[in-house]
Amino acid sequence: MTAREIVDQLKKLGQAGYKATMLRHGVKEPIFGVKIEDMKKIQKRVNGDTALALELYDTGIYDAMYLAGLIADDSKMTRKDLNAWVAKANCAALCEYTVPWVAAGSPNGRELALEWIDSAKEGVASAGWSTLSSLVAVKDDADLDLAEIKRLLQRVQKSIPTQPNRVRYAMNGFVVSVGCYVRPLTDLALQTAAKIGSVTVDMGGTACKVPNAAEYIRKVQKRGSIGKKRKSAKC
Repeated sequence: MTAREIVDQLKKLGQAGYKATMLRHGVKEPIFGVKIEDMKKIQKRVNGDTALALELYDTGIYDAMYLAGLIADDSKMTRKDLNAWVAKANCAALCEYTVPWVAAGSPNGRELALEWIDSAKEGVASAGWSTLSSLVAVKDDADLDLAEIKRLLQRVQKSIPTQPNRVRYAMNGFVVSVGCYVRPLTDLALQTAAKIGSVTVDMGGTACKVPNAAEYIRKVQKRGSIGKKRKSAKC
């Protein structure tokens, strides 16, 4: 299938109600309003086609860009590709989910994440923290630099109050991910969560809420799931 054919399919699958919901959550036009469950039907037919993913992302159509993240073979995404994607990401859904999911599965994910969190651009910085969250969720603890993660938790604790809106959200998510997925650092993540307290983020008038990091980690503890890694950051 070509990118044009897929875009035509996505256009037909768009739903006005879902589009309106996504617009309220900060997604930018152009968008058709295709539900993820419908995207995944297309994903099954073209999964792993990175060249196609790059073409779809370049359309600038939100639905096509999200689908691009689902079908890309992360291992084949270059630094140039990922930097281009994060530069074009124009909403939280792309900055904090699509791009980080793919970056985390690429050979350059950690290196790029550490670069992105220093960006003065809110979307790029939030993508960096979200990539770090995805990395700790999928990589074995033995493959993680625990000392580096400790330093990043300290950085969150010290700087989160002064960060831009979506960066605060992504930083809070990083504390949650470390606490839930990195068993040796769960206690430290809980200590960090207690010190930063409830994080206030403008959610754009939606009903969405910022999770309290400590409460979230304790819920995962209660069900005995601390340290259980994900096979992929994508969902």
